[in-house]
This record gives sequence, structure tokens and C-alpha cells, in this order.
Amino acid sequence: MEFAYSDKVAALQHKLEDFMDRHIYLNEAQHAREIETGDRWQPTALMEELKKNARLEGLWNLFLPHSPRGAGLGNLEYAPLCEIMGRAPMASEAFNCSAPDTGNMETLELYGNEEQKEQWLKPLLAGEIRSCFAMTEPAVASSDARNVECRIESDGNDYVINGRKWWSSGMGDPRCKVIILMGKSDPSAPAYRQQSMIVVPRDTAGIKIVKMLHVFGYDDAPHGHAEVIYDNVRVPKSAILLGEGRGFEIAQGRLGPGRIHHCMRAIGVAERALEMAIKRAKSRVAFGQRISEMGVTKAHVADMRMEIDMARLLVLKAAWAMDKFGNKEARQQIAMIKVAVPNITSKVVDRCLQLHGAGGVSQVFKLASMYAHQRTLRLADGPDEVHRDQVGRLEIAKYN
Repeated sequence: MEFAYSDKVAALQHKLEDFMDRHIYLNEAQHAREIETGDRWQPTALMEELKKNARLEGLWNLFLPHSPRGAGLGNLEYAPLCEIMGRAPMASEAFNCSAPDTGNMETLELYGNEEQKEQWLKPLLAGEIRSCFAMTEPAVASSDARNVECRIESDGNDYVINGRKWWSSGMGDPRCKVIILMGKSDPSAPAYRQQSMIVVPRDTAGIKIVKMLHVFGYDDAPHGHAEVIYDNVRVPKSAILLGEGRGFEIAQGRLGPGRIHHCMRAIGVAERALEMAIKRAKSRVAFGQRISEMGVTKAHVADMRMEIDMARLLVLKAAWAMDKFGNKEARQQIAMIKVAVPNITSKVVDRCLQLHGAGGVSQVFKLASMYAHQRTLRLADGPDEVHRDQVGRLEIAKYN
């Protein structure tokens, strides 16, 4: 594995960092004010302007690996760029690189037919619309996707969808125009051939938001996470992705990149938190000395520096394995970072929060939100326990 970034990646890093300095960090407070003082569930004018600027500067759709529709970057090349975006929660959307759109665009690119690509992928790549991924359900343990109960039933030339989903991220955004939904199409088939994925226009009759869910009290407007009922939602049979019973196959292809993007961004979160904590410690005096000069602070900073670098190297190894061997062969490395990175980042942010004192848990700093969302990543795309089981099982199998 080559650890040095190529000239192409180094140039993109410089361009991204420059854009973040000129447009993102300076506008974080303004973006928050626009959400708080206006209609929380409408996109901000600022974000739409940032998207135009990013596209003009060639910092657009950097995530899509090995596709002529993207920037031609592999996962290993994208990793350090995604880390830079992760330093500010609003940044990924400005570059059209935010979840769940990235995963949905990759799904449509890999498994969609030409009609689906023209109708949905094209406007998603242009940043004209947004999307939602509907898999998790409140009535079952969705960490085992075989439990999914939402039905996709054939009826003439259509499929009819009935069920209840939740944690449908992006459903609160009025720009959300398309949903990729996983449901059960054939309960009598073998366990991993019962599920299908289907493309559902957001404005289809029978889709009803029950409520918007909060993440440790944050509603994440205008994006949001919804509980949704699908009541006799009818779509044409051409809406199926890849074919009936191929849901698990698509899920494995989708979740590899989706998981690694979360982990790449998390490294950026940890770096931003550490930077904030050091600046805070250097500016505060207690018991006759700067907090940054205290032995306990230096020990914490040293631990965080080592942990962040270890996490980054693990992510880069997973990205390299995905590029070299494919998502299936890299599944152990992907599972490893899914466990390790959110745990490490949560621990880093927790220490940085502590170094900020009481201010750390307030809305004055970003650390409380950082902690809440990094803790949530230990559940997103499957809980730690599922990925630990996979890592252990694959490791033990090497000795068969």
C-alpha cells in the first residue's frame, strides 16, 4: 500500500482546504442562523450559493469511484478529501457529497436501469434534488435485514408497498424527490432472496410521515430523520432495482462505500475537535498555569493524536482494499473501521468536550453535536456488535 497521496489528490486537498477557509468555516454561523430564524425545513439560500461556487471550482461529485459520472477518484483517493469535508457538518452537501445521496447515487449508478438513471441519478448528480434510503423499521431488529417486514407485492404491472420505516434520513427536506426502499417481495424464497430494493418517487400517493425523529435532541433540519408509513404505495414494475430478490446483493454493494464515507468524515470531526480543544487549553488559566501546560492535558492530547492517526490508517487500508480487491473482499476491513472509527472519534470528542469545561456541553461550541452524531454512527449502517461478529468470523475462518 502506498501511503503518499498522488499529485492529483494533493492538488484537490489544497483546493478543498482553500474553499473551506473561504466559504465554509466563515459561514457556519450564518448557515445555522438561516435555519433557526427561518422555516427550519427549507434549504438555506446560503447552501444553494455554496453549491454553485463548489461546482464552478470543480469540487463536485468527488465521491463516485471508477465512474465517468464522477471525478474519477478511487476510494483511497477520495478518503483524504472526505476527511476535509467532515470537519464541518454543512460541508459535504456543498460539494454534493453528503449522505444518503452518495450511497443512493452509487446504487443507481451500479444497479439502476437507463430510465432510472435519467430520471433520478442525473438530477441527483446535478444537485437539483435530494433522496432518502428506507430500510430500518421500528417493529423489528433491523440489524438483521432478513427481519424486514415492509412488503413489496406484485399486482399486475405494478408493485404495491405496505409497511412502516423509520430513521429515513432526508425525508424532512422538500428537495427529497426519490426514495430507495428495501422490502420483502417473496417471503417463501431462501432467506437472502426474499428482499428487493425499489425506487419510489417521494410524491407517490400513500406515503405519510408520522413524525420526525431527534438525535439526542437534534432534529437535523432541514435534512431530518422520519418515521414513515407506506400505505398501498403503487409504483410500476420498472421501478425494481436489478430484479426481484436482489436486495441483499445491492445492500452489500451500497453499504461498503456508505460506511467508509462515514468513517472518512469522522476523522475530520476528530481533527476539528482536537484543534478546538488545544486552542481552548492554550487560552485558559487554572491553578496558576495554562491548561495546555498541565501534564494531564498533554497526556490527553498525545493519546488523541495517536488514536486519530491509527484510525486514519485503518480507514486508508480499507479504502485501498476496496479499490484493489473489491467491496466483497474488503468486507473485513470495512467492518473493522465501522467499529473502530466511531468509537475512537467519540472518545476523542468526549475528551475535547471535557477540556472545554461546562461550555463543552452547551450550544456555544460544536462539541455536543459532534458527540451526539458520532455516538449515533455506532448504530448507523448496523450496530457495532454485527460488525464485530463479522470481523471475528472472518478472522477465525482464516484458520479453517
